[in-house]
Amino acid sequence: MFEIAELGSKLSKADFDREEPTLRTELLRLQRGITQAKVPVLILIHGLDGAGRGDVLNLLHEWLDARFLLTFAPGEPTEEERQRPEYWRYWMHLPARGQVAICFGSWYSAPMRARVYRDCSEAQLDAALARTKAFEQALVDDGTLVIKFWLHITKKQQKKRFERIERNPDAPWPVTKQDWKHHRLYSEFRRVASRALRQTSTADAPWTLIEAGNARYRDITIVRHLIERMSRRLHADEQAKAVPPGPAPAANGTRTVLDTLDLSLTLEKSVYEEQLTQAQARLNRLARKAFRKPLGAILVFEGWDAAGKGGAIRRVAHALDARNYRIIPIAAPTDEEHAHHYLWRFWRHLPRLGRTTIYDRSWYGRVLVERIEGFASEPEWRRAYHEINDFEEALVEFGIVLCKFWIHISEDEQLRRFQERESKPWKQHKITAEDYRNREKWPQYEAAVADMIGQTSTEYAPWTLVEGNDKRFARVKVLRTVCERMEEAFHRRP
Repeated sequence: MFEIAELGSKLSKADFDREEPTLRTELLRLQRGITQAKVPVLILIHGLDGAGRGDVLNLLHEWLDARFLLTFAPGEPTEEERQRPEYWRYWMHLPARGQVAICFGSWYSAPMRARVYRDCSEAQLDAALARTKAFEQALVDDGTLVIKFWLHITKKQQKKRFERIERNPDAPWPVTKQDWKHHRLYSEFRRVASRALRQTSTADAPWTLIEAGNARYRDITIVRHLIERMSRRLHADEQAKAVPPGPAPAANGTRTVLDTLDLSLTLEKSVYEEQLTQAQARLNRLARKAFRKPLGAILVFEGWDAAGKGGAIRRVAHALDARNYRIIPIAAPTDEEHAHHYLWRFWRHLPRLGRTTIYDRSWYGRVLVERIEGFASEPEWRRAYHEINDFEEALVEFGIVLCKFWIHISEDEQLRRFQERESKPWKQHKITAEDYRNREKWPQYEAAVADMIGQTSTEYAPWTLVEGNDKRFARVKVLRTVCERMEEAFHRRP
């Protein structure tokens, strides 16, 4: 489909000048429509050296409303970016709903260049391309309009452009030794590009091949395509009928994995204090080793209201150096967070290697509270299982120890803790009417938790179910589990 051939379409200056006013007006009109409809648009500009990517970028900045336009030009990763998973820097520059973002180069650049330079195998390239497809599909599923351009010129055209730039002392940028090296590798770049485009051109995020030998033809063709894609998207949104969220899933009375937990497990206070001290000292040693290695850690705490998440988090934090960890409490998304993909607010808080991030509730809200309360449609929360697994796999592959805890208590114990909070002035801020409303939906939440565990407890990121009726037992189990997972990671990465 994308065997890149020798191309050569042209457009005269008179034809360009005749079309320009109409196209510019229509492009601006559609951009305003995109802003009003709150559709995020992501434009990727890729192609061979000398194909005019910079000129296209400048044209779009001139023709679009810059107030709602973002540009990201990823070069070599900074030290800060190297300390986080591969896609972290791309998530940080995604457009909010209603914005247009232009990515000048992207997640395709590094794997393609690595393959041309023989720094990776064909299989490694294919694996990287599979990750790009999953990333783009997650964006598309969340409503992002992804438009990908590949600008192509022949080897002869590339050479002429390089020579013309070298003769021009006022050229905005020089031709480098690397440019000429890439020219000599032209055939290999074209082969790798053909492979990449074939494997990542999907129905939802197709590549558009642009003949860039003639600059006017290139520019007009790109603008026409932007107009066509944006217009089609706005029309589809207008035609789509709003589907109200379905009712919360009913409990079916089936026993779940939560029913297998022995909630009678307890620790005597003296035993607890001894084991707590030992576990915290062990974790402190491991955390210092992780900082030196470096190895990152993410701890995810989920559980029923009043299950003891806060107490467990405090005992973990007590064992860590305050300079090297952060606790992220997750509540309802802010306006800024709501304007992005639901995973965006979690990507932005990922720790650097050697540090720890503790999430007090997490991305699992998508398949719990958002599912039960109707904030996410059924297609949205069902596909979230796969998206979350991909997200967590990327974290673990990068070198992050991921520990996920569900702290489980009985309905009777929860009610007792609610009443205790109401009776003690210094705990009354912890109890609200919403806690009782959630309690009324215990069966629905229990079914959702069972689904969550079944769908997202993986070999690389298993769930740890914590018997939480006795807080002392729960805290020690959490600490010991974190230590064991860190020791396993050190064993895998000596």
